[in-house]
Amino acid sequence: MQISKYNITSKVKDSDTWFVVNALSGQADILDKETFEQLQNADESNQELIENGYLVDPVQEKKLFREKYLRFLDDREKDEIQIFFVTNYSCNFDCSYCYQAGYEQLPVALSREVTDSFFEYILNEFPGRRKYITLFGGEPFLNAPRHKENIEYIIRKATEHKLEIAAVTNGYHLEEYMEILKGSNIREIQVTLDGTSEIHNKRRYLKGGDPTFDRIVRGVDLLIANNIPVNLRMVVDKQNIENLPDLAQFAIDKGWTASSLFKTQLGRNYELHECQVNQQKLYSRLELYQDLYELLKKFPHISEFHQPAFSVSKFLFEQGEMPAPLFDACTGTKTEWAFDFTGNVYACTATVGKKGESLGTFYPEIRKNTKAVEEWQERDVLSIPKCQTCNMNLICGGGCASMAKNYSGTLNSPDCRPVTELLELGIANYFNN
Repeated sequence: MQISKYNITSKVKDSDTWFVVNALSGQADILDKETFEQLQNADESNQELIENGYLVDPVQEKKLFREKYLRFLDDREKDEIQIFFVTNYSCNFDCSYCYQAGYEQLPVALSREVTDSFFEYILNEFPGRRKYITLFGGEPFLNAPRHKENIEYIIRKATEHKLEIAAVTNGYHLEEYMEILKGSNIREIQVTLDGTSEIHNKRRYLKGGDPTFDRIVRGVDLLIANNIPVNLRMVVDKQNIENLPDLAQFAIDKGWTASSLFKTQLGRNYELHECQVNQQKLYSRLELYQDLYELLKKFPHISEFHQPAFSVSKFLFEQGEMPAPLFDACTGTKTEWAFDFTGNVYACTATVGKKGESLGTFYPEIRKNTKAVEEWQERDVLSIPKCQTCNMNLICGGGCASMAKNYSGTLNSPDCRPVTELLELGIANYFNN
């Protein structure tokens, strides 16, 4: 017997205990000092270490890896596909950190002909697969009459084909779109608030500088009142993280957190395509979670508003078991595709609209860059050399392919996640008490 190559071990933060997590065996334990030392010494007298897959026969471990890898591929073939449709790249906001700020303003607009081609393509390309459409931008809910008619047409077409609709919106014109939305099959509407009124309005303002907070809040109220699920997103960096407790209290006082229709996410502000003017404000992934850990200790009411993932820690806490091993964290061209109103097809939202990233077209003709698509589809922890020997690969999954390519110029490179450090924080946060 030898120590499993997939063990992740470390000390729980602010604790005298250790943890071991093994994504291949699907086991996780908090260990006292004696058991931790037995594990480090590969002590075969501890049967539980063997039963939980922490001490293994390497031949059997390789066999288990192959079995679970093939199961992962089979399961992914049956997974639901999220299909993003970019209706425009224009926006009524002038956010201080917009990653699409440098995108070229195109002299074309969405047409019904393009919309019809889009539906024809996805129905032919993904027959029999569960799928739903997410409207994306730019800002998909602009309040121009012609654009509004086009959005209504898309939603009506989706309803005809029994496809759910989601949307990613800044939320400013939700009130004007409510009649369209409340009679439709809406999965969720993602809306962004970057803090309470003063902080949000310094970051997310209209072109011209006018504030947006109050209208967005009214829109969220209307969504919940009309039984439409809300995914409230806060984009965080070092300039607004301290406002998280106040935003959490605001949502609690509004009654949002008591609704089953309401959920939240924190989006890390980071450099994607366009250079951020102030790099000092940006968090690394670990820095963000370190600050979240401290804020949660100081302001426990935050957890009523948002419970951070801390890698797989939240899943372990809520489900009482490990998630299935993640052989590939990148959904692009597998369970995610992105299309835009110019007729281009992209792998995902991180690449949509970016020059040189189109994988083909669905309008005015269907073309596919088969070689480029295959490169995306074949990327996983087995195709990335640095991932093959990493003990964290089945939790990290190689990270984001687009970010990896931005860093190194190739898809088959890793976008590494600080898994061990996140587990140290997360297990402390969820299990120390």
